Amino acid sequence: MRLAPWWTVLSSGCAPVLLVGGWTVATVLHGPGYDPATDTISLLASDGAAGRWVLTAALLALGLCHLVTASGLRAAAPAGRLALAGGGVAVILLALFPAPSSGGSLSHGWVVGVGFALMALWPVLGADHDGAAPWALRPSAAITVCALMGVGAVWFLIELQGRGDAGLAERVLTTAQTVWPLVAVLSCLPRRPGPLERAG
Repeated sequence: MRLAPWWTVLSSGCAPVLLVGGWTVATVLHGPGYDPATDTISLLASDGAAGRWVLTAALLALGLCHLVTASGLRAAAPAGRLALAGGGVAVILLALFPAPSSGGSLSHGWVVGVGFALMALWPVLGADHDGAAPWALRPSAAITVCALMGVGAVWFLIELQGRGDAGLAERVLTTAQTVWPLVAVLSCLPRRPGPLERAG
């Protein structure tokens, strides 16, 4: 049984493209009134936003990508796969229940918080303590990535409270959380022997 079938490469590879592509196109459609450095991604999908449909579609597809990746990443521990799938569900819920155009939303905030937490914790929960596990699913790599994502989350919260570069912090954090499943999948692929190994 393969540790990660070919279609997980496709699903995990499409995820960061959908995320970055979605907010980029939505930003262009929104116009000059939106500042990616200070404004959050949620504003682009809020009621009345010009590019809402683009980001909504991208988030729905992104959530499905996480679900597909979680189902196929067999090398990861079940708890990690479940957390990654939960992160995908959270992304889908964000698309279906966007933030209001003005003011806050408790339900939206909860979904964001749970989604961030699941996407940050899945590497640790999915770590395989077997010495033969792919490098991205070993405890040392998983703990390091989880810690870095935790730092990113703290940075985002600080910027959000201070009305600083919240958009920048959110983009760095969400990009890292969306790229890591791809890294994990790629680490599961069979390694091709180098020239010296073939010669030996």
